[in-house]
Amino acid sequence: MGDRPFRVLGVQQIAVGALDKDDLKQFWIDILGLEVTGNYRAESENVDEDIAVAGKGPLKVEFDLMQPIDADAKPAVHNPPLNHIGIWIDDLPAAVKWMESKGVRFTPGGIRQGASGFDVCFVHPKGNEEAPIGAGGVLVELVQAPPEVVDAFNKVAAG
Repeated sequence: MGDRPFRVLGVQQIAVGALDKDDLKQFWIDILGLEVTGNYRAESENVDEDIAVAGKGPLKVEFDLMQPIDADAKPAVHNPPLNHIGIWIDDLPAAVKWMESKGVRFTPGGIRQGASGFDVCFVHPKGNEEAPIGAGGVLVELVQAPPEVVDAFNKVAAG
């Protein structure tokens, strides 16, 4: 781990977008059989999403099926279709502080509560002059893992 004061535990979510989330639901829900567990709508984020899950318990993975409220507005949650990936972090505040010290660029908004109720923040897809490290063209959501997720991953890691 070196001087890194946090661990990436695993995938928390994958967010996919389309102009009409019914197109997404046909595959992810009707064909693959994921279970819709909630809905999130935010004008400020230009998103209307259904939250679906694969798996059970603390190791389940969330699939956010998103459509824009306004197809011409930003952010364009449907472009690219793979909008972002969320990863569990065991100590989000320490991770953000450390990453900032290394030159990682974050999107505006800082750490805040996300659609599923966990604290989140986003690594910008591209770096800039002030913070030159981006996530290689991918929007990455860092998600604070709750204690039961940390415990589950520790048990799996212990073998």
